[in-house]
Amino acid sequence: MKAFGTIAILSALGACIGSLSRLPDASPHAAVQQPREQIAASTSRSGNDDDSDTASAPTWSRDIAPVLYKNCATCHHPGGGGPFSLLTYENARRWGPQILTVTQSRFMPPWLPESGYGDFADVRRLSDEDQALLKRWVADKMPQGNLSTAPAPPHYDATWLIGKPDLVLKLKRPFTLNGGGTDVFRNFILPYPLKQTEYVRAMEIRPGAPEVVHHANVIIDRTGSLRRQHPVNWEDGIAGMELLIDSGNRFDPDSHFLFWKPDSPALIEPEGMPWRLDPGNDLILNMHLKPSGKSETLDAQVGLYFTEDPPAKQPMLLALERDDALDIPAGNSDFVVEDSLTLPIDVDVLGVYPHAHYLGHDMKGWAMLPDGQKKWLIWIRDWDIDRQAVYRYKAPILLPKGTVLHMRYSYDNSSSNVHNPHAPPVRVRAGNRSEDEMAFLWLQVLPVNTSSDAPDPRLLLEAAWMRNRLRKTPTDPISLYNYAAALAGKGKFAEATMVFQRLLKITPADERSRSALGVALDGQGKWKEAIETFRAVVAHDQGACDARFDLANVELRHEQFQDAEADFRSQIGACTQDADVHAGLGTALEGENKLDEAHAEFRRSLEIAPGNLRGLLGSADIESEAGDFESAIQLLKQATSLHPDSAEAHEELARAYAQNGNQNSALAELKKAVELAPNDPQLHAALSQVLSSTGNVAQAIEEQRTALKLFDGDADGWNNLGVLESRTGKTAAARADFEHALRLKPDHPQARANLARLRDPN
Repeated sequence: MKAFGTIAILSALGACIGSLSRLPDASPHAAVQQPREQIAASTSRSGNDDDSDTASAPTWSRDIAPVLYKNCATCHHPGGGGPFSLLTYENARRWGPQILTVTQSRFMPPWLPESGYGDFADVRRLSDEDQALLKRWVADKMPQGNLSTAPAPPHYDATWLIGKPDLVLKLKRPFTLNGGGTDVFRNFILPYPLKQTEYVRAMEIRPGAPEVVHHANVIIDRTGSLRRQHPVNWEDGIAGMELLIDSGNRFDPDSHFLFWKPDSPALIEPEGMPWRLDPGNDLILNMHLKPSGKSETLDAQVGLYFTEDPPAKQPMLLALERDDALDIPAGNSDFVVEDSLTLPIDVDVLGVYPHAHYLGHDMKGWAMLPDGQKKWLIWIRDWDIDRQAVYRYKAPILLPKGTVLHMRYSYDNSSSNVHNPHAPPVRVRAGNRSEDEMAFLWLQVLPVNTSSDAPDPRLLLEAAWMRNRLRKTPTDPISLYNYAAALAGKGKFAEATMVFQRLLKITPADERSRSALGVALDGQGKWKEAIETFRAVVAHDQGACDARFDLANVELRHEQFQDAEADFRSQIGACTQDADVHAGLGTALEGENKLDEAHAEFRRSLEIAPGNLRGLLGSADIESEAGDFESAIQLLKQATSLHPDSAEAHEELARAYAQNGNQNSALAELKKAVELAPNDPQLHAALSQVLSSTGNVAQAIEEQRTALKLFDGDADGWNNLGVLESRTGKTAAARADFEHALRLKPDHPQARANLARLRDPN
């Protein structure tokens, strides 16, 4: 199904399934701000080149270079975000008095969190010892020391920080920012051009004119939905902050902090956490631009670095948020908002990103564990929007189920707030502009201690998050949609249907929600109502590609092959070429026994997307029908390699192996399929048959019993169990099995014959 998914939240840094994503207005990291007062650099120079006396004054070579290289050079290098370089002694001596001023006040390096309230990685706060060294060095006229003993300065590539990317995406057309006016938000669409899925381990954004870029964020558009919304002018970039982004047909939050900031342009993902790009995806580069007084041309590039390994860990972004409570009177110096969220599962917290605008002041985040223990997540006593960051922990923080997350933010809208953009102060509410306000505490979490056969644990987090939002804003369409989608993802289709119906009373013209309602109805087994719902959507909007796709798939599943063929063909005519649509059409044609036409459609799907699962499975099925099991096996091996989590692919490969006489390989593939889908009775039944054919009758009986526990109403399954038990001499049990099959299906010929044979073996 394609119409199903959730909607990513305003200011979300990651998208959720099928999402309507609204991007953040401020980067997780911002450019380093220069101090308000320039301190004149010293013109004196010491000739001390001797580092032999350890009790002597600190020298550049021995003491100061290591401090500056570690804590300052990331920004302060040629081409970096800092206003000057600190890679040489001459640079450091020139700026020494200013370095002293900004480090002693802790204005630099930029680091907002308080010590002791979260154990963060890559802490930039200078130690007391380092501050004392800098103070002594400047006081002693900044001696150079012995340059031969100085550490080598860090190297910063003039082009790509971590080497040549595997793929570079560029703007279709450069964008010119006028010299005057207010802040500009622009969204540049970068189509992913490759024909295969890749996993991204690192990304670097080169903004083109960094001096006018306040920040840049990236979001993945799984279906090219923004490009479809702007078919004429998408190459010029789309203005604004409010974006509707459909991120696809599976729960796939892509919960990564994908951003650009001046001091660390290369974003390297943690081990085991790459993110995925599929054929047909777009990257949307959302840029916050600040005019500099003269025209600037941006020709941004995004460099991507791939890994062959798919993600082993699936993180998720959660948010505590209180934008709904932001209405800050002019002059109020301590306006407080709070939020809390109870965790439904165990999680590891990997990092946090607090966010407010110019009025933010004191910002706290903590967790109360079920045993009453308090764990600090972060505390910023003096917020500064221009020095904000994502803060990652040295080690994940384990928070057990039942932990309550808390945030408490205070805002200063008085004239004493030096960051206040209004003089005199004015009333401020929530909004996207920098002069508006926001209240977010984002947490990147990783579900832990979860059962492999349970639904995706992120769905539980999503549902809890949306319930929390609805507690504050009961009629919020985004929260209602996401909550319904999470319910459906957990298989609670009846509840999802009720929430979608509630949503449609609020937004009756929302065809996307109506199409999602059709998916939920189908999940309940009300497939005829689902078909009527999809047809109503398509009748109202001929461009409703997802609804048309879902309609055709429901028809396909209920063997209405001619209707499915017609709807797939109409979608090909009305919508963008889609590998899944051609594969669906191939399946419909195969159902009508039009095998040559079906094979052509499967091939077409693989031309568009060589790794398309349905195209590979359909082509393999055609080859099997023709008796070419070797070709079928090769296609199915490709399918299981590209889609290792597809139980269906492993099942089909097992079937091809069995048809080709390779029962051992069939057994291995079926076991993989059962591991992936342990609640599928048909897989257990198939595994039982293969086990029986290889002489493992006892295990075959166990698997068949498991299948019947999952679906008691399978008359064929009870008959098969009876046959297996009769082979082991369990006559009474076999008789009961055959009788059970006949109660379910009185005219079952095999069960009746087998029961008669038990009564009269002769």
